[in-house]
Amino acid sequence: MHETSIALSILESAHRIAGPGRLERVRVAVGELSSVEPPLLEFAWTAVVADGPDREARLDIEWRSARQFCPRCEREKPRKSGSWSVYCPDCGAALRVEGGYELDLLEITYTETKADGEGKYPED
Repeated sequence: MHETSIALSILESAHRIAGPGRLERVRVAVGELSSVEPPLLEFAWTAVVADGPDREARLDIEWRSARQFCPRCEREKPRKSGSWSVYCPDCGAALRVEGGYELDLLEITYTETKADGEGKYPED
């Protein structure tokens, strides 16, 4: 389950950005084509923070869908979830996929603490 290493990377990145402190909430974007399963990431997050000072930190995941666009019609072409068309049903042009690859750290909410004691984190 590679979601565990992703959850650990999110935790480390959040502390690298925010500095010493106790995380309260981390918001991430996960794209449909990122090969990350949100329920597994949530489970991994809970395990990664379970025994540390961030054990109450919440991970909020925003799902980002991939979209199909026709360059000739200059319009998004609807699709059923999990299905893809190669060609535009209206004009026959090759469709392009946009978005859905996101795996982005969007927002960090934390409480500042000293760099020693319970708020200390190992250096990279």
